[in-house]
Amino acid sequence: MGISFNQVSHIYPGIKRGQGVVAIKDIKLNIKSENEFICVVGQTGSGKSTLVQHMNGLLLPTEGSINIFDNVITSNKRKNPKLKPIRKKVGFVFQFPEYQLFEETVLKDIIFAPKIFGMKEAEAIDKAKKVAKELRIDEDILKKSPFNLSGGQMRKVAIAGILAYEPEILLLDEPTRGLDPQGQNEIMEIFYNRFKETKKSMVVITHDMDLVYKYATRVIVMKDEKLFFDGTPKEVFASNVYKDGHLSKPSVLKLIDHLNSKLNLNLSYDFNDEDELLAFLGGGVNE
Repeated sequence: MGISFNQVSHIYPGIKRGQGVVAIKDIKLNIKSENEFICVVGQTGSGKSTLVQHMNGLLLPTEGSINIFDNVITSNKRKNPKLKPIRKKVGFVFQFPEYQLFEETVLKDIIFAPKIFGMKEAEAIDKAKKVAKELRIDEDILKKSPFNLSGGQMRKVAIAGILAYEPEILLLDEPTRGLDPQGQNEIMEIFYNRFKETKKSMVVITHDMDLVYKYATRVIVMKDEKLFFDGTPKEVFASNVYKDGHLSKPSVLKLIDHLNSKLNLNLSYDFNDEDELLAFLGGGVNE
């Protein structure tokens, strides 16, 4: 079981009654709890963030219903299930999660959410130390104030607080935004390695098509508040879907297109990034 949207629409209230703003419309979508690394893409204003914020009850649908691990959410607040168990199942890493740090030490910040969701302090500390090691947060940092860390370290601490309570599905809103290229690669490798090890699904909002092509098993394209396309990265970029969805082509595919055009190489789209392509070309030359 995972998350299922049944003809979901969301309208933000307008200044005047009856003049609301449609954010998403008639969404029908299923997300499994395992083996899916999903990237949600589309132009600014296409409905990406609104869509994902419905996945753990941050927003309630104006129309339709959402089934989240057998908890059905509708527009009727009084009849909806409690959201705390849902948010334990579906974790959300916001843009710039480091802005949500507030405790006096890194360790206290990481164990805050696990304790809220019912973990005993000793178990929460154990989980925190394991996750810190996974995120390459040195143990001596756990005693420091999170506000004395670098921006990249602060983001890792904030992410650790979510990973420590082990949600079944993880939602990520532009997790690499604001990081330098090295930091972007490090954060994405951490998430992708966790996905491969746990098999738990992840849903990532991003504008970075290189990230999409390298990591995604599935791409959801939003356009004009609707679900425009749902398929594999190859299906998106080997067709006109990316153009119709106002997306850019990943760098590796631009390079492949250029080499095929100029050198008549007939390379396929089977390379996840430029490093992989260059390693292949270098190997071919050496042979």
